[in-house]
Amino acid sequence: MNSTTLAPVATIATLSAHEGHTVTLQGWLYNLRASGKLLFPIFRDGTGTIQGIVPKAAVSEELFETLKNLTLESSLRVTGKVRADVRAPSGFELDVEALEVLQRVPDETPFPITLKEHGVDFLMEHRHLWLRTPRQSAILRVRATIMRAAAQYFDDNGFIRTDPPILTPNACEGTSELFEMDYFEDDKAYLTQSGQLYVEATALALGKVYSFGPTFRAEKSKTRRHLTEFWMVEPEMAYAGLPELLELCENYISFIVFEVLKKHRADLKVIGREVSKLELVLGAELGAPCLASETWDPAKAAKFPRLSYEEAHAMLVDAHAKGLVETLHQDGDDFGSPDETYLSSQFDRPVMIHRYPAAIKAFYMQPDPADPTKALCVDVLAPEGYGEIIGGSQRVDDYDLLKQRIEDHGLPLAAFQWYLDLRRYGSVPHCGFGMGIERVVAWICGLDHVRETIPFARTLNRIYP
Repeated sequence: MNSTTLAPVATIATLSAHEGHTVTLQGWLYNLRASGKLLFPIFRDGTGTIQGIVPKAAVSEELFETLKNLTLESSLRVTGKVRADVRAPSGFELDVEALEVLQRVPDETPFPITLKEHGVDFLMEHRHLWLRTPRQSAILRVRATIMRAAAQYFDDNGFIRTDPPILTPNACEGTSELFEMDYFEDDKAYLTQSGQLYVEATALALGKVYSFGPTFRAEKSKTRRHLTEFWMVEPEMAYAGLPELLELCENYISFIVFEVLKKHRADLKVIGREVSKLELVLGAELGAPCLASETWDPAKAAKFPRLSYEEAHAMLVDAHAKGLVETLHQDGDDFGSPDETYLSSQFDRPVMIHRYPAAIKAFYMQPDPADPTKALCVDVLAPEGYGEIIGGSQRVDDYDLLKQRIEDHGLPLAAFQWYLDLRRYGSVPHCGFGMGIERVVAWICGLDHVRETIPFARTLNRIYP
């Protein structure tokens, strides 16, 4: 019969708990190969893929013919016995016993994405269907764990989640990179590019806080690292400065990598990621004792290299002299993408570059008391040439200095009265950072372009589907 039995429903990800038993999977037909009187269907269910084995002599003729002629991405319930097989990618195969087809994809409109090569434009135009392929599904599963770990670290370490507004009344650093919209009664509003100023306010109320949500940049960039809509996590700590911020960045990134390695080695293999490079982040050359643990212990993780801006600049000058970078970096300039790519490629774990020239940084960054031309800030660059994933700083906590910095940057002082209030009433040293989730996903998954890191990418030239 072409119907499923009363076998317990399982998922492909949990089949190790059902070895030798009959289960029912609910999913779709991903691929089908025939060899004489044998069928080798591959089923997917959102948690993974598994190959089925269907000998013609072992099933009814109706079931065999139904499956043999089934179209790709048809939805189904399939029942079979789980059998361990070391040759199988998942370690298991399914001896098919029964099949129920819920919806058969019509022959005249076959699933448009096949195993052949497709161009990027075609795949992005069909992103709603491309998500079903094993690699894209694996990326989204890893992304989900990165997002969960990103919040879990703060939840477990005394931070309170406080969500800033997505609509803001003014452009805090100019309007060139902000999406403007009409608000009520001819007012203007902007889609947020950062919740930082607002989480500074909640940090002075609650001590340690973080925000986690979508942000928007109207930057007309076509690079592989930029999206116009992305997700950002932004912690802020009262009574803390740059040293505490560096330690937070280090532990935070290590925890996220630890969680991905603990839960997604199979997905990373599907994606094609070299797991050994992620293990280096946690100190694999030292034996990486934290990898043997079930729970995260920052004391067992490797430390990240730290460079001053001057040290990073010197590396770039030396690289240019050796012909390793095309453009000579000028002292006092910010680092561009090629600079970050080179710097981060020189390390096997994230590198933290601190104390940039204050003149090229945002108005709210605290000057270094030892050298006021430098800002107490840090950019964390992911290894393997992936560039910046975190940007943070200690914030200006003096009322008069902040007021002067706002004026020096040509920003409307009236719009920042509430922000100045934070320095007027009980100001303390405080610091925080912003981390873009998509760039972290790109690095951890080893992706060439950030467009694969989010279910539906929004870029300069794409807002469909």
